[in-house]
Amino acid sequence: MTQGSDSLGAPPIRLRPPDRADGPALHLLVAHCPPLDLNSVYLYLLLTEHFPQTCIVAEDDRGVLGMVSAYLPPQQDEVLFVWQVAVHPRARGLGLGLRMLRQLLQRRGLRPIRWVETTVGPGNQASRRLFARLADHLQAPMRESALFDAALFGAQAHEAEPLLRIGPFSLSAVN
Repeated sequence: MTQGSDSLGAPPIRLRPPDRADGPALHLLVAHCPPLDLNSVYLYLLLTEHFPQTCIVAEDDRGVLGMVSAYLPPQQDEVLFVWQVAVHPRARGLGLGLRMLRQLLQRRGLRPIRWVETTVGPGNQASRRLFARLADHLQAPMRESALFDAALFGAQAHEAEPLLRIGPFSLSAVN
C-alpha cells in the first residue's frame, strides 16, 4: 500500500489491489468519468475477483478516487493491456492516473512486462496525455496503430479505438 498527501494537507491516498467489495464503487467511479464506457457492476466484480494483480484502486478516507483496470493478454507475457483508467473529478490534477500506472508496473508479479498497450479514442485527449506522460516516464516510444474501427461498434455511436503501444522499456525505467 502506498500513501501520500498533497501539499494542502488532504488525507493520504492509498493504492491497493481491488477486492470484490469494490465492484459497486468502481462502477460508480466510472459513471463519474465520461467519456469512459460504463460497464455493468457484474463486470467490475469480475475484474476484482479475477484480475486483482493487474488492477489498482486509489482511495482516501472519503472513498474510491481512482482505478486502473488491466490484464495480461493471452500468450503475450511481456504486455500489460490497460483497459480503463478512471480518476474521480475531486482527485484530478494530482497526477493520480500516472501514479497508479507506475505503481501497477512496479508490482513484483508484473516484472516481465516490457510493453503497455491500451486503446484510446482520438477525442479522449486527457487519456492520450496520460499515456504520453507514461511513455516519457518509461523513456520508451509510443506508437499508434488501427485496432477497432468505429464501424465495429455497430449502431452504437462510438469513435474508433486505435491501439497505443508503449515500449519496449527496461525494468529500471519502471521505478
